[in-house]
Amino acid sequence: MDTLDDILMDDALLPLGEDLRAAIRDWLAHIGNERGQSEATREAYERDLRQFLGFLKRHLGHAPCLGDLEKLDAKTLRVFLANRRKSGVISRSLARSLSALRMFFKWLEREEVLKNRAVMQIALPKIPHGVPKPLTVELAARVVGSDARDDNGWIAARDTAVLLLLYGCGLRISEALSLTLRTAPLDGRDVMQITGKGGRERMVPALAIVSQAIAKYVELCPFPLAPDGPLFLGARGGPLSPRLIQLAMEKLRHDLGLPDTATPHALRHSFATHLLSADADLRQIQELLGHASLSTTQIYTEVDRERLLSVYDQAHPRAGAR
Repeated sequence: MDTLDDILMDDALLPLGEDLRAAIRDWLAHIGNERGQSEATREAYERDLRQFLGFLKRHLGHAPCLGDLEKLDAKTLRVFLANRRKSGVISRSLARSLSALRMFFKWLEREEVLKNRAVMQIALPKIPHGVPKPLTVELAARVVGSDARDDNGWIAARDTAVLLLLYGCGLRISEALSLTLRTAPLDGRDVMQITGKGGRERMVPALAIVSQAIAKYVELCPFPLAPDGPLFLGARGGPLSPRLIQLAMEKLRHDLGLPDTATPHALRHSFATHLLSADADLRQIQELLGHASLSTTQIYTEVDRERLLSVYDQAHPRAGAR
């Protein structure tokens, strides 16, 4: 699919006024560099803006320019969101689209390009409250255990090492796959410096079992590993795609009879929930996970509360009287 950068270079893909085209280029550079947004976030914002500009072009009947954005009203924005809703877009995606537009219009105002507060009049869609669904300690151990794989080759060793980084260290897939030989917990190093969302850095300790799994993978990997190149490689020697870890987890779900909620990210949820169950301090868990706000980490207290209530319901003789 063409990115917004491609579209900006080709007027046939999405006709835009030259002033708007230049403003979007500058904004994309801003969010990619100055704000330190991840590549995935930037791509999502590009997609949101592309969809909005396509709608606006159809709605106006001509190529939109900065003057059209200056005259944009809340009613038109609501029509855009309603059309997206009718096409099956969920509330979380709609909220992100609106957030992207708010960011864009705030930047236009700050750069004194134009001022239009209409987008601020639109309330963000309500997002259903979701609680992370961690695995039990027993199931998580089976997922990251080498006995869960029939293949004992280097690819199996690689997948085990990545999954252990997710469950044993609480890393995101992107963080695990960004490791290099120089930054991985090898050669006596038991702490990793991880750069997470928003460019935030944190120190994450690594268990001995994690370091051992990585060392085994490095020993078996048939490709040379550059000190500052990607640590985890695909079958052809290129950087490992997150999709391959997702597929490995799908196979484990099938082999171990796990629920659909058992995803790679569920291992990170399991890391946090199991630490909380073991009386770890919430602030420490926040630091380990790299959450900017404690409120994000506090959702795991609800997970633990649900677990305790479930145990209570199963074990207490008067539970049915509640």
